[in-house]
Amino acid sequence: MAHEVEVNIPRPARRRRQGWATAALLAPAYGWLLLAVFLPLCAMLFFSFLKTSPLPGRPLFYTVNNYLAFINRPYLFDVAWTSIRIGLWTTGLCAVIGLPAALALARATSGRSKHVLFLLIILPFWTNGLVRVFSWTMVLREGGLLDYALHLVIPGAPAFSLLYSFPAIIIGLVHAYLPYMILTCYLSASAIEDGYVEAARSLGARTPVVFWKILLPLSLPGLISGSILIFVPVIGSFMEPRILGGRIGVTMGTVIEDQFTAAFNWPLGAALSFIMLAVVLVIFAASARVLRAGGALQ
Repeated sequence: MAHEVEVNIPRPARRRRQGWATAALLAPAYGWLLLAVFLPLCAMLFFSFLKTSPLPGRPLFYTVNNYLAFINRPYLFDVAWTSIRIGLWTTGLCAVIGLPAALALARATSGRSKHVLFLLIILPFWTNGLVRVFSWTMVLREGGLLDYALHLVIPGAPAFSLLYSFPAIIIGLVHAYLPYMILTCYLSASAIEDGYVEAARSLGARTPVVFWKILLPLSLPGLISGSILIFVPVIGSFMEPRILGGRIGVTMGTVIEDQFTAAFNWPLGAALSFIMLAVVLVIFAASARVLRAGGALQ
């Protein structure tokens, strides 16, 4: 009966009703985005054009010099390049480690063992980030677990420490972001039909050939999606570089944090944030065609 009433409604009125229903369902989500994302972004954009930090009772002066900081302050360009290097190293290592792990999970495990391995993979998500990073200082410092293990194997070896170095930053970031790569690659790897691999093996293809010719191309959408999920937040990270890198851990994330918390130069911090946002958008635009070709955006 209800279906007959629906059919008797003119098509324009029915579309208008469906449109209002869709708008009502989307309203909470878009309202949340407006309050939590767009309004703070608009405030940051406004701050980025101020000459000094806004204070009650003081006049506002506008400038674009904050966006010209990369020209007037060359060290910021070096800091940005350091952030990009950290992002590339972290993303590359996560891909090298994460793709084989995802393939093993999807194709060589089942039942309870798969559930246990999944639990171990997502374990870093259940650990407080600050605790996780400080635990690495206990491992990487001189006299730490790594140094202790080295002297067990080679008793006369000199003191060994990776703390406050570039590799220490990479180790901490890989530990934090590796689950993103494994989970995204797992989604692609689990969708590969066994028939492709069986057909290749029946034609005499060995394991390396099966990997390069079948598994890697079909896992590419997950690999690219995971790379974007990792690279974008890593170039803006500040906790791991500051704690594990010490004085050499100066990245765009730490510079922006210092502008807001230590230097009280909100306009420069906001402008640097939007410059980083522009870099992220360029990365998305450059990778969108590859993702669409691989089916990751379909």
